[in-house]
Amino acid sequence: MTDATSRDGSRSGSTEQPVGGAKGPDELRRQIEQTRGQLGDTVEELAGKADVKGRAKARAADLKDKAGAMSVQLRSSAAHAGHTVHAKAGRAKSAAEPHARPGRARGAVRAGLGHPRVVLAAGAAAGVVVAASLVRRRQHGHC
Repeated sequence: MTDATSRDGSRSGSTEQPVGGAKGPDELRRQIEQTRGQLGDTVEELAGKADVKGRAKARAADLKDKAGAMSVQLRSSAAHAGHTVHAKAGRAKSAAEPHARPGRARGAVRAGLGHPRVVLAAGAAAGVVVAASLVRRRQHGHC
């Protein structure tokens, strides 16, 4: 195989050294070692690209690591959500306990005092329901 040589004496191939560039045996050895190193790197790169099985294993290991990290993160999120739900359930339970009802009743009474027409209408409606049920019971002979 031959490389084309330009007017300034340099090759058009992969090396940029002049054709007659070595000024002595030591420099020629250095250039040979440098070329061998470059060639070795190129061969390693090509071998890595050709190793499909090795690349697939590396990719699988990478995905496995990512999945493990996501699993840890999801478990942590689930545990946090569980603690939040547990705390809210505890607050709801304590709000529904009997000792909490008098406070709510007082709140309802205070709200009723602020809106007497609504309380009067609700009381009248309750009275109508009670009266209607009493009339119905008497008509059917239950009392």
